Amino acid sequence: MDDTTKKELQSAAFERLIQHLRERKDVQNLDLMDLAGFCRNCLSKWYREEAEKKGIEISDPDARKHIYGMTYDEWKKKYQK
Repeated sequence: MDDTTKKELQSAAFERLIQHLRERKDVQNLDLMDLAGFCRNCLSKWYREEAEKKGIEISDPDARKHIYGMTYDEWKKKYQK
């Protein structure tokens, strides 16, 4: 498999993970941290950090919005227990 295809597949899998987490609002970040060692906030930080490596500046709130599909405050009010 060539590098371009590999990166495309990884990107698609990452977007699928994001969509899955958006759909599973019943799963709290604390649950994810306890079981998997990462949460939605971790994903948003990793996303932001990878953008920075390419010279792209993304704020924490914008990175979280990409992962959550809405602002973090909105998500907390609607779904955080």
